[in-house]
Amino acid sequence: MPDPAPAPAPDPVTILVDADACPVKEEIYRVGERFGAEVRVVSNRPFRVPVSARVKRVVVSDGFDAADDWIAEHADARSVVITADILLAERCLKAGARVLKHDGRAFDAASIGSAVATRAIMEDLRAGMDGAHGGPPPFGKADRSNFLQALDRVMVELRP
Repeated sequence: MPDPAPAPAPDPVTILVDADACPVKEEIYRVGERFGAEVRVVSNRPFRVPVSARVKRVVVSDGFDAADDWIAEHADARSVVITADILLAERCLKAGARVLKHDGRAFDAASIGSAVATRAIMEDLRAGMDGAHGGPPPFGKADRSNFLQALDRVMVELRP
């Protein structure tokens, strides 16, 4: 009796990047290359990406949420989504994707509900301040390091 055929290799991990305000694109390219992942850099305008068969630039229309819609439609259990957009993170989690913020913090099933609620509260507060508001703290070296560690950890967990 012949040996059974080996199981097919799983699809490679795809890293989907919400690129418009992403400060860690270079780090994503390096980690993606090291793990043999496909990288999709999604935005409303062209970005320079490395010349690589694994890295593709996806330019969508400038319609409201067009980049988010593309990412959410392509997210699945073999995807890592990089975004700070809480509502996009929620959509991608529902599709089974892993989701990381630029500072390495993960969105997950346990945290997304409170993140969505906090976002709504902050949006209401900003609306009542007539445009006078701060912004997120500056992105620093520790954030970049935390992101790299988190992305490495997720990529190791997704290895076949």
